[in-house]
Amino acid sequence: HQPMFHLLSQLSLMDLMLVCTFVPKMAASFLSGRKTISFVGCGIQVGLFVSLVGSEGLLLGLMAYDRYLAISHPLHYSTHMSQRVCLQIAGSSWAFGTLDGLIQMAVVMTYPYCGSRVVDHFFCEVPALLKLACVDTSLFETLLFACCVFMLLLPFSIIVASYVRILGAVLHMHSAQAGKRALATCSSHMTAVSLFYGAAMFIYLRPRRYRTPSHDEVVSIFYTVLTPMLNPIVYRMKT
Repeated sequence: HQPMFHLLSQLSLMDLMLVCTFVPKMAASFLSGRKTISFVGCGIQVGLFVSLVGSEGLLLGLMAYDRYLAISHPLHYSTHMSQRVCLQIAGSSWAFGTLDGLIQMAVVMTYPYCGSRVVDHFFCEVPALLKLACVDTSLFETLLFACCVFMLLLPFSIIVASYVRILGAVLHMHSAQAGKRALATCSSHMTAVSLFYGAAMFIYLRPRRYRTPSHDEVVSIFYTVLTPMLNPIVYRMKT
């Protein structure tokens, strides 16, 4: 189980950093009554948020591949999931997420904001900031939507493909008890995937005309604060 727990340590680090990106500022604003943030601080929030959410989504997708190898090829698992492969999985997740975050942060901070400075959200999120820009952002919003589709559907397709193969391997097992044990090892990962991707897809894959700030705020709290808090409990139950 060492490769899986190495990946879990990276997931826990991402969750911790994601919570620390918003909760301290939210708590300070609530206690002091000053609901303000500097322009640089807002940009940093954007960069960290996009980087961590993108990295976590990719890592969850690649963790499904780990479960597939553990169940479908148990005798070769240690060979396929070596320490080097674990580092490559973790490193690629961090790299792609960070690159996405830096690009979005750089673009958002170059736009002029000459009207209202009130962000209709509890943190600095890219769609909420684009509403305040003084220039036409439709092209960037289209590219942003395409990026979100890619960053969500690519790892999600890996998850679906991995679990289809896992289900096929379980159906070919001669022992029903062995099949139940195999599926039980995936229960925590499937729960984490459902929590993360359910909320993220609801937020970013809906057409713009169906989006409302109140709904976005509620769902954002769910996957930026509650989901990272629930993940350790979920993986404590079954690993």
